[in-house]
Amino acid sequence: METATLAGGCFWCLEAVFNRLEGVTSVQSGYMGGTVARPTYEQVCTGKTGHAEVVQLTFDPAAVSFAEILDVFFAMHDPTTPNRQGNDVGPQYRSAIFYHSPEQRRAAEEALRKIPNAVTELRPASDFYPAEDYHTRYFENHPAQPYCAYVVAPKVKKLESKFPERLKA
Repeated sequence: METATLAGGCFWCLEAVFNRLEGVTSVQSGYMGGTVARPTYEQVCTGKTGHAEVVQLTFDPAAVSFAEILDVFFAMHDPTTPNRQGNDVGPQYRSAIFYHSPEQRRAAEEALRKIPNAVTELRPASDFYPAEDYHTRYFENHPAQPYCAYVVAPKVKKLESKFPERLKA
């Protein structure tokens, strides 16, 4: 098993998408990349902690490669917009790949070369701080919540239409 940590806007979106991807065994929302130890959601929302909202994936590289995970990641958010995804604005919503190995770094560099004007940060993984429990499987637990219905659900549908062969059975 390997670990991947990605930031691409609200972690509810990425969690909902990657929970459906074949080969991904777990997804945990959290925070990485900042200077505040054990930040809270409220602190991260201020944009002053330096942390990004991230998802940390555990995946089986025999079932899904890191490059394939990056294909999905880049299809689900705009890697050319600094500190923003849709109406979510602030440094906590930036695009970032926190690599866990030299191989992941090389795969990310290769993927980023294919994206003109990408502003995605590429940094070594640092301390991961799990998000509060109420963020876990937020989309599945609150599908009618307006943000979930209008922002998360379309990303899940995009995954289903763009990568049907990569979905869990």
